[in-house]
Amino acid sequence: MPKIRWLLVYAVTTFIMAVTVVTFFKEIGRVERMSDALDAKMDEMAELTLKNQELQEKITYYSTPEGIAYVATEEYNLVRPGQKIYKIEIIAEEQLRKE
Repeated sequence: MPKIRWLLVYAVTTFIMAVTVVTFFKEIGRVERMSDALDAKMDEMAELTLKNQELQEKITYYSTPEGIAYVATEEYNLVRPGQKIYKIEIIAEEQLRKE
């Protein structure tokens, strides 16, 4: 009878250890996946932070008189008094041949 009791103790102990080891390795895999996901999110956050900083700099620039003048000139073709406007026309070869 004592041999069966020891055999039962060994079997239960082995089962508990096996479950513990399997669970341990599954948790390690889970931690690695979560770590990879965290790294990806941190990279994304760094990119978005940089983009946000660039946009904030643009907002600051376009709020200045120089920025407003740049937008007025480039986007709306406005000029300040006293500035000269030069217009460059590109004529296709076909139009040159017709003339």
